[in-house]
Amino acid sequence: MAAAKKAVLGPLVGAVDQGTSSTRFLVFNSRTAELLSHHQVEIKQEFPREGWVEQDPKEILQSVYECIEKTCEKLGQLNIDISNIKAIGVSNQRETTVVWDKLTGEPLYNAVAAPVSPGPSDPVAAVPSGSAVPAAGTSSVWLDLRTQSTVENLSKRIPGNNNFVKSKTGLPLSTYFSAVKLRWLLDNVRKVQKAVEEDRALFGTIDSWLIWSLTGGANGGVHCTDVTNASRTMLFNIHSLEWDKELCEFFEIPMKILPNVRSSSEIYGLMKISHSLKAGALEGVPISGCLGDQSAALVGQMCFQDGEAKNTYGTGCFLLCNTGRKCVFSEHGLLTTVAYKLGRDKPVYYALEGSVAIAGAVIRWLRDNLGIIKTSEEIEKLAKEVGTSYGCYFVPAFSGLYAPYWEPSARGIICGLTQFTNKCHIAFAALEAVCFQTREILDAMNRDCGIPLSHLQVDGGMTNNKILMQLQADILYIPVVKPSMPETTALGAAMAAGAAEGVGVWSLEPEDLSAVTMERFEPQINAEESEIRYSTWKKAVMKSVGWVTTQSSESGDPSIFCSLPLGFFIVSSMVMLIGARYISGIP
Repeated sequence: MAAAKKAVLGPLVGAVDQGTSSTRFLVFNSRTAELLSHHQVEIKQEFPREGWVEQDPKEILQSVYECIEKTCEKLGQLNIDISNIKAIGVSNQRETTVVWDKLTGEPLYNAVAAPVSPGPSDPVAAVPSGSAVPAAGTSSVWLDLRTQSTVENLSKRIPGNNNFVKSKTGLPLSTYFSAVKLRWLLDNVRKVQKAVEEDRALFGTIDSWLIWSLTGGANGGVHCTDVTNASRTMLFNIHSLEWDKELCEFFEIPMKILPNVRSSSEIYGLMKISHSLKAGALEGVPISGCLGDQSAALVGQMCFQDGEAKNTYGTGCFLLCNTGRKCVFSEHGLLTTVAYKLGRDKPVYYALEGSVAIAGAVIRWLRDNLGIIKTSEEIEKLAKEVGTSYGCYFVPAFSGLYAPYWEPSARGIICGLTQFTNKCHIAFAALEAVCFQTREILDAMNRDCGIPLSHLQVDGGMTNNKILMQLQADILYIPVVKPSMPETTALGAAMAAGAAEGVGVWSLEPEDLSAVTMERFEPQINAEESEIRYSTWKKAVMKSVGWVTTQSSESGDPSIFCSLPLGFFIVSSMVMLIGARYISGIP
């Protein structure tokens, strides 16, 4: 019976899904895209100072080995032969920066972390040139701000009319991307400086650190990255698909420490045994797929055509739109990035990327700050009770407005309240806010691409909320399509690995792609009502603007005279009061 089961399964492909809060290893059937087994391990986040966010690279690596070993044990219990695993793909948190010693394999400092949800930009931390810092996703602490002064100094060296950094990379100069994190390490960590001087240092994002370690580490490990991760460093020219000498000179990064850039789907190296961790279940299996997490989700959602887009709903939202072989530069604050390159000799595809900073975070705020729900899941029940916000609008601009407004003076508001408004209406308005913000990003993408979306593909934890998904379809006035298999990020990495030349167990030809069961949400209101609600939302957004000025109490300036008109008013009032007392003879 076991042998028959193995025969039915056919070739399997594994995927490492390494995120900011956990690591997972998942195994898929390459013929059906069915998820067979997986294991997950939580990882710690370290906050050595306020505004600093770090992770232990060795803990991350150990979690990968643990997930692989445990998943293989589970497959054994299911009577599935792990020798059927023909390839492994890697999907990873992007931008997080690691520098290590190539002779010892030891990290020279903790990984300097990036936000989970790279948002378009954090208007509060915007640099003087007008570039901005992408917003944190899982929580605001994930925005590591130690490099803000580095960014401000660098921005002064860019001519206002010639932003060569953005024209070459598609990215604004910001604390978010790897180049400035690496610059900080080179400036501030003596162990890193010494290793560079002695030609012992290697740099990489998490994918590079994992692939180097898993393929042998100090004993012949492969030092590489793929084009999607390279495109998030601010050192990579997205047109020539090479490390850019001018950019490396601008950031003063020695090119000898950079990894080799490869496609997203080719054999990088073979898995080696880790004697120290007693792990080697998949020794000899090729690592042949590598994609940054959002690119992996785009592939996993099979968005291979121009104009196809996916939105990942988590604490924030991530929107990627495939722009094909054309590199589209946004005029509405979106990022231009590499979507994927699925083979050494295959063409590169590009994407526009935007994000909503506050999505699931607004639900957590209602739970933790207002206490109107006890669990995040309760919001769907509250919203369902009323089925409307009853004219209530919630703009969660907790730290300013993001794309397409870029307005740091905004703050969150709940408006349109009446005596009839209750917590159910506020819950409904919070869900609507996620959908309205998504529409604003998609409208910007439509204007940049000139290709109106016919539907939106969705994934992420919040997509389990059916009211949210229906609201999204109503507010976008296009169908919203959710795959029944939610693990699209890991699936994308597995597809890239299985399709690699020399592996060839997963066909990416349209006619061969497995039909994925989808849940489809169609608009249930008319177009006029959708537009009225959207225009009212925009009116609410405008009401949120202007709450904070540079000299407000939030800036820490306690002076009552920081506002000139207010100062005149107080001084003149005092003069009038003294004069009146004098005239009336009051002592």
